[in-house]
Amino acid sequence: MNETTEDVGRLGRRRFLAITGGLAAAVSVGLSAPPASAAPSAGPPANPPARPDALATYPVEGSNASVTLLSGPSAVVLLHVARRFHYEVATLGADDITGYAELPAGTPFAADHRSGTALAILPSQYPAGATGGLFPHELAVVRDILAECEGVVRWGGDFRKTPKEGHFRVDVKPGDPALARVADKIRGWVDGPGRGAPADPFAPGRRQAAERLAQRQIATG
Repeated sequence: MNETTEDVGRLGRRRFLAITGGLAAAVSVGLSAPPASAAPSAGPPANPPARPDALATYPVEGSNASVTLLSGPSAVVLLHVARRFHYEVATLGADDITGYAELPAGTPFAADHRSGTALAILPSQYPAGATGGLFPHELAVVRDILAECEGVVRWGGDFRKTPKEGHFRVDVKPGDPALARVADKIRGWVDGPGRGAPADPFAPGRRQAAERLAQRQIATG
């Protein structure tokens, strides 16, 4: 087992058990996208195509799924996204997630996947161009995951041109200090005693942080 897998492999059920009691009463973040002229849309993916020797395949904790990603901080962060999605939104099977892929030119998000810094979760359930696929409490969890990643991950549901609600990509360059900081935080939840204890994504402080980030990311979607 490589270092990244060890770093991200022990966090899931604690977080799931902590939030299940709040799901029934949850209300979504409830933000609507501004007009297209309000802000520039998200630019092209920040990351270049991945070198084959920089890729690795990782299991998604608690599931039968595995995914190939650019190794290092990007993998740590995206596996955290996948793990929380699996435990808190929808169970992932063996063929329910794609990372690195050589998709045909012109395919939506092909460049994201060639970089090894993006996930397509349940692509048949969340197809490109479709919206409204998440229940309110599921959307609240997604927003909380994004806030926990401190803005270094962009959600495809916020893309105005071609939304895709199962798409998550690292939205900074591989060497960005913010990406390394978030990856170190996730590793710290594993390594530090008592750290990374499950948090309620519907707690007021977390909801407020999620809403602030959502406003920024929707405005540039």
